[in-house]
Amino acid sequence: MASAMTYEEYLDEVTTLIVEKYNLADAAAIKLVVAAQDAEFFVKHDDDPALRNIDQAHKDAKTLYTSASAVPKAPGKPRR
Repeated sequence: MASAMTYEEYLDEVTTLIVEKYNLADAAAIKLVVAAQDAEFFVKHDDDPALRNIDQAHKDAKTLYTSASAVPKAPGKPRR
């Protein structure tokens, strides 16, 4: 069995998957992951190394991308 990723490696993997799977710019994916981290989305991953695996990273990338509340809004003029 492969060893679990470190917490930092896991966040990097989730960010990379968001960029690759959903065609977001690096900066947008980073903002999305940081916002999720600030909202304590990854607390359980920090506490349980078994959650820091590639399969879970794919699930979390999808959850973060598809969650409207987790997607940071681009700065600029509001749309009408």
